[in-house]
Amino acid sequence: MAESIIIDNTLTKEEKYQALLPQIEALVTGETDQTANLANVMAALKYSMGFFWVGAYLAKEGELVLGPFQGPVACTRIPFHKGVCGASYTRKKTILVPDVEAFPGHIACSSDSKSEIVVPVLKDGEVKMVLDVDSDKLNDFDETDKVYLERLADLMVSWF
Repeated sequence: MAESIIIDNTLTKEEKYQALLPQIEALVTGETDQTANLANVMAALKYSMGFFWVGAYLAKEGELVLGPFQGPVACTRIPFHKGVCGASYTRKKTILVPDVEAFPGHIACSSDSKSEIVVPVLKDGEVKMVLDVDSDKLNDFDETDKVYLERLADLMVSWF
C-alpha cells in the first residue's frame, strides 16, 4: 500500500489526473474493504486535485446514502430522483453542472458549492454509487474531469 500521494501542483489538470490515478490504484491494491478504499480515494482526490468537496453516495435502502467524503458536512440521504446525484443515478451517466443554481431541483448541501460533476459507478448495468465532486467556483469541471473520474469509477466498481 502506498503511504502518500505525490502530485506536482505545477502540472496541468490532465497531468495531475494522469499522475494521480496510478497512485490511487496502488493505494487500494490488496485492500478489500470498501469503506477503507472509498475513504482513501476521497482524501486523495480532495488533496491532490484541490476539490471543494468530494464524496461517495451509495445506492441502498431505496436512496443514495452518504459514504466517505472530504469537505464540509453534507446531505446524508438523497432520493434517487432528486438533485444532480439523483439525476446521475437515474440517467446512469455522468452529469456536469457548470452552475448548480441553474440545475432544476439542485439540492444545496452547501451554499458555497457553485459547480458540480457526478459520476455513476455501474456494475452489471446497475448504479451502485455516485461519485460527487463539488467546486466553490463556477464552471470548474470539464471533459478532462469527466474522462478521468469515469476511469476512476471503473476502478471502484470492483468494490461492489
